[in-house]
Amino acid sequence: MRTIETSRLPNGAPMAFVGLMPKDYSGPTAKASDLHHKSARACTRRDRIHVILDVAERSFIERGFAATSMSRIAADCGGSKTTLWNHFSSKEQLFSAYLDRRVSAFGEMLDQALIASGPMEAVLSRFATIFLTKVMSAEASSLRRLIGAESHRFPHLADAFFECGPKRVRSRLERYFEEHMTTGELRNGDPDLAVRQFLALCEAGKLADIIWHGLTSSSETPAIHEVDQAVEAFLRIWKHPAFSGGRETEAKEG
Repeated sequence: MRTIETSRLPNGAPMAFVGLMPKDYSGPTAKASDLHHKSARACTRRDRIHVILDVAERSFIERGFAATSMSRIAADCGGSKTTLWNHFSSKEQLFSAYLDRRVSAFGEMLDQALIASGPMEAVLSRFATIFLTKVMSAEASSLRRLIGAESHRFPHLADAFFECGPKRVRSRLERYFEEHMTTGELRNGDPDLAVRQFLALCEAGKLADIIWHGLTSSSETPAIHEVDQAVEAFLRIWKHPAFSGGRETEAKEG
């Protein structure tokens, strides 16, 4: 088990446990084929970790962070508390591993959307659709309620959530916008501001009603017209007027 302690986030905010993982935790992206190269003991240990995370997730969502105990998770797993502590040294570390598992596959999908070829409109539409489908899901709504209900007593939960979720999303998109500001397709400016504005436009539709008005939707898929409108509005602000067909054209001033 690693014992790395990190006391502060990169932005200077306090952090209690973000990034602490058991040394053999591979996250959700491990492929079944990879297990064939490990010993039977290692495979069993990895499988056990995923079972623990499944049980912990249900407990955190249903009972909340404060009401979830390591003893209860161990009992629900059908094992001893000692066995649980051999994998996770604290409830905070277990919560961090749960968050990391939930966002890793999501992050890979966002990466694939941004590296795909095609016009920027199509790339951003793919990104927005993946992003909104995830954050509008019942799973994401449950996690938001958990963080909102517990963060005033356990502020490190909000820190962990931000590090694993929103910060990673923003960083991916910021790199993409910065690259296209360099090529001239987007106006020069603050890429972080561009990210915030784009995400705000994406969230202004059905998601805003779900978050702020508690409305439920029969579909967790974002409306196509909302995605299109968000992308169009963003590009009206940020797309360079002299950029056409993938190359910056020479615009003569009158």
